[in-house]
Amino acid sequence: GKFDAIQSSMTVTDARSKQIDFTDRLYAGPTAIVTRKDSTLQPTAESLKGKTLGFMQGTIQETYARAKLAPGGVQLRAYQNQDQVYADLVYGRLDASIQDKLQAQMSFLASPQGADFKNSEGISDPLIPSQIAIGLRKDNDELKAMLNGAIKALHDKGIYAQIQRKYFGDLDLYNN
Repeated sequence: GKFDAIQSSMTVTDARSKQIDFTDRLYAGPTAIVTRKDSTLQPTAESLKGKTLGFMQGTIQETYARAKLAPGGVQLRAYQNQDQVYADLVYGRLDASIQDKLQAQMSFLASPQGADFKNSEGISDPLIPSQIAIGLRKDNDELKAMLNGAIKALHDKGIYAQIQRKYFGDLDLYNN
């Protein structure tokens, strides 16, 4: 009861939906792996077998990696924050990292230390949904309707598209 809403790139998952409600989608945030540009690794257990994959603890990417990649022979390494993941990727202690594709694109890959790395295609799997929304207390229908109305107005008036172009260029955040 301390907060009315949570807006922190929160992915809508079935487990979270049992605890809290969500607004309409704010944007799509698919998951991808980051590898060196010269790597041929793909975001599959077959491709990553015997390789070491890093991720931030407590994320949907951790859940996915433990359920889908580890059984296929992928070595997993958990970190307390994403900067630690990227540091080990740069220093060669990881073969790949798994995280939100947009986060990697807008931070690590846009930085000098990320110049030799690339994102994979987005991964499509029910364990790593890509819908991002605002989290709300269950049954707060009035606040949910108000926030959904504001989100709709941003789209209807073209404001969402203007902000997206200004800060993200041609990157389509809503349908990504």
